[in-house]
Amino acid sequence: MTITQSLFYFLAFVAIFCSLLVVLAKNPVHSVLYLIITFFAFTGHYILLNAQFVGIVNIIVYAGAIMVLFLFVIMLLNFNEGTETHKPNLVKFAGAITGGLVLVVLVASLQTLQQSNPVKLNNADIGLVKNLGKVLFNEFLLPFEVVSILFLSAMVGAVLLARKENN
Repeated sequence: MTITQSLFYFLAFVAIFCSLLVVLAKNPVHSVLYLIITFFAFTGHYILLNAQFVGIVNIIVYAGAIMVLFLFVIMLLNFNEGTETHKPNLVKFAGAITGGLVLVVLVASLQTLQQSNPVKLNNADIGLVKNLGKVLFNEFLLPFEVVSILFLSAMVGAVLLARKENN
């Protein structure tokens, strides 16, 4: 077994183990911390797949911004066991059915994966940020600039709406 395969299996174990701990943790803050570890394991997989840009964006966006937002919301809501509402049996039953369906899809995809041939990359430059930048700023320059103007106008609109509500 090569080092890449060993690293892949280690990261897969960490991702699966921490994702189970996200669901099973009693404390919501611990659950968020396990989710951050899961995101880092996913980033390791992206880097192994030669998708460095997606891996770095995963760390910045998910493990950075979204998890900090989750932590703030959890700490502001101040969950207590006494204030938690009782879930009806129908919700529990729907959750069990959904979990079973996800398990069936996972098993079917694993069986399909075992029967297929592995993908071999002919070009080792696939997924590099340099190539993404070339394509983004050559072929898609106009849509990129239009989207940036759209984001800027949305940000200015949000600031104006927030100002009107405060006055």
